[in-house]
Amino acid sequence: MTAGPVLAATGVTVRFGGLTALDTVSVQVPHSTIVGLVGPNGAGKSTLFGVLSGLVRPSRGAVELAGCDVTGRSPHARARRGLARTFQQPELFSGLTVREHLVLSYRVRRHRDRLWKDAFAGGGLRRATPEENERVDGLLDLLALTGLAHELADTLPLGTSRLLEVGRALATSPLVVLLDEPLAGLDAHEAQRLAATLQLTVAREHVALLLVEHDVGTVLDVSSHVYVLDFGVVIADGPPDAVRQDPRVRAAYLGDEDVAVPRHGVGGGAPPR
Repeated sequence: MTAGPVLAATGVTVRFGGLTALDTVSVQVPHSTIVGLVGPNGAGKSTLFGVLSGLVRPSRGAVELAGCDVTGRSPHARARRGLARTFQQPELFSGLTVREHLVLSYRVRRHRDRLWKDAFAGGGLRRATPEENERVDGLLDLLALTGLAHELADTLPLGTSRLLEVGRALATSPLVVLLDEPLAGLDAHEAQRLAATLQLTVAREHVALLLVEHDVGTVLDVSSHVYVLDFGVVIADGPPDAVRQDPRVRAAYLGDEDVAVPRHGVGGGAPPR
């Protein structure tokens, strides 16, 4: 484990033609923490996620993963070095169970060279090894999915699907996971359950999470450090309480510097992305 942050973007600028989507943005994600990334519509959150995951090449600046410069590396190369991510819409395989999803994800990191040759040999998923079973059983327990292990993933409700997405990312034993709006579309109970699971995951797995969310209140509640983007610029960062009271943040979300960002949500609902 490196002494510095597990993931860092330094001075990142992204231009699309004449549009500057990100302007000299720097963020750091320490080991074993939850870091929040919030901002109103058009702030540049998705673009920054693209830069960090390797889908967008910055015009200027650098990205480091576990102390290694990965600015020019592909998403696959970053995954091999310990970066994982989830997406706004769960991307699950039809016909595979919850458990089989986790087994396959475990094999992606460790047996990529023979994954597709062996994964479906004989018309079905080859038998898991004791090592695979131990890891998958632990993840099922962590995510409270043990009772659903043999259910088909494409029959799960949205909240459970998002838990499985987190489990697939964790099955690769990553150093850091980028979570792209994991609470989107969930009701209050499901959102609370997932938020609690993320905190438990950091404590047990010692993984770092970078969380992009519309639910600003939840991000402030679960994160140890929060960055706020507005029009491609970091306008505030720091501990949640400091960010919550920052007048620039209140102005960016509500257009009113005299109104504080509430502890759960903004203005009674999620802000537009």
